[in-house]
Amino acid sequence: MILSRRRLLATASAGFAALKTPSLFADGPSPASLGEAGRYAGFPAQEPEVVREMVGVSHGKIDRVRELLAARPALAKATWDWGFGDWETAIGAASHVGNREIAALLIKHGARPDIFTFAMLGNLEVVKAYVESNPGIQRTHGPHGITLLAHAEAGGNKAKPVLEYLKSLGDADIGQINQPLSEESKALCIGDYSFGASRDERLTIARSKLGGLSIQRGPSGAPRQLLHKGNNVFHPTGAPAVEIAFEMKGDTVAGLRIIDGGLRITAMRISS
Repeated sequence: MILSRRRLLATASAGFAALKTPSLFADGPSPASLGEAGRYAGFPAQEPEVVREMVGVSHGKIDRVRELLAARPALAKATWDWGFGDWETAIGAASHVGNREIAALLIKHGARPDIFTFAMLGNLEVVKAYVESNPGIQRTHGPHGITLLAHAEAGGNKAKPVLEYLKSLGDADIGQINQPLSEESKALCIGDYSFGASRDERLTIARSKLGGLSIQRGPSGAPRQLLHKGNNVFHPTGAPAVEIAFEMKGDTVAGLRIIDGGLRITAMRISS
């Protein structure tokens, strides 16, 4: 089963709806407090919580985007890993939801548009130049595994010429694989898993808002939709190279393993 572009956009929208916690999307650090960067242990790198908020609000909260840019113009280039290497830029966020106003504001402050942004904005000649100079680039996925064609679709009427061009290529909308999974199999996987001694070293597998499964580290982590490759092996949305497999012991799930290149993590089930 290949996720359609509509399904992919729904996946992203649902994921960000789940992320709208007070710490991420409400007041956040005030622009004035951002001037206290010298007190931050990671200085001169920008504070992770501010970077995360910038990418989050760039999906649709333009007033907060303006506030953050007024305090730190360089946040226009903010990039965040939502988990497992699902990297997203602030302008990438605006691009896949079709928010032209935020995209234009970010570009004005130095954001770096890419083929996904140009597709959403309807810049046909630029998109054509990308494809002609890099054959096959139209198959590259954007944040959360959203296809290039889906970005053009998000651009509405102004991006229709790009949408038609990408349709003509025939392979600009190949989504992520997500095989069917029975309700019984989902129920077996749901629960908490520990991969260390600390209480923070826990992963929660839960039912996602789209009816599948999600994985999340701790209460403040970002829940990531899991897509089923087959045989109880999954990958997080936007990170197809990562493998998450559930280990069976008899008729129950005893743990899970995560393989991300050279990284290997085993987590044992502690509750259901």
